[in-house]
Amino acid sequence: MVCASVHKPRRPCPVRNPVKSIAAVHRLRLVSGPEGLSFILLLICSVLKRTTSFNGVPVMGAVHGVLFILYVVFLAQASRARRWEPKRTAVMFVLSVLPTGGFFAERMLAKEERGEPAAAEPATA
Repeated sequence: MVCASVHKPRRPCPVRNPVKSIAAVHRLRLVSGPEGLSFILLLICSVLKRTTSFNGVPVMGAVHGVLFILYVVFLAQASRARRWEPKRTAVMFVLSVLPTGGFFAERMLAKEERGEPAAAEPATA
């Protein structure tokens, strides 16, 4: 989000509460890895259901559903707390619906927690 003012040039908005915003990112990061893993396991269970007599889809479907809902809720909280651009929030959501996207999201969020600049942000000297 960009703060607009009549008298000042456009600049990024500061984070309201840095501790709460990092906590929101941390929660999202903690759920992104298991959500990605549960998606892969659900896909494996779907294949096994069609090829064998094993049917783990009801269990893995429920587990993945709960983790996905948590991911979306925590994504909304982190996006609001960190004042992310809508594009960044959309990218994080798209990563949640890709089979290995949760792992990429976890790495991006870990960098943000450590305070490292994102790939899209230019580094300032």
